[in-house]
Amino acid sequence: MTDHPKRDPGAARPANQRGAARLAAVQALYQMDIGRATLEDTLAQFGSFHLGREIEGEQYLPADADFFRQIVTGVTKHQIEIDPSVDKALAEGWPIGRVDATLRAILRAAAFELLRRKDIPARVVITEYVDIARAFYEDDASGLVNAALDSIARSAGVDMN
Repeated sequence: MTDHPKRDPGAARPANQRGAARLAAVQALYQMDIGRATLEDTLAQFGSFHLGREIEGEQYLPADADFFRQIVTGVTKHQIEIDPSVDKALAEGWPIGRVDATLRAILRAAAFELLRRKDIPARVVITEYVDIARAFYEDDASGLVNAALDSIARSAGVDMN
């Protein structure tokens, strides 16, 4: 058994490399969706120019580059499985194609982790992507992300503890 320092659950969580990779993956997926950039071009651009650097006044946090690649590549490779899962979790009449592109990128990245990365606790995935939604939206988008991801995890039989 290892000793881990106790954290105050109310304290702000420091930015971590996986969290930064998730944010960068959402940005890359958005770019691929809107700009029709290829997977290879997007991975090269983010690997060379974005991760851990300042661009146009925006500071990109140091990110786990391998984890970033796994998410972006995984969403691309498994999108045929991911999109129906997201559609099912969204309100009837609002398929993923009708959702805002940023929200679509958040939901796809999170769904990939919930469906394909069983080694990462569902609560961690949901919390991280709800936080990303809060960074982009001031309205109730974070609640929609939370509800949709909870539904996806439960439908997939993912352990919620």
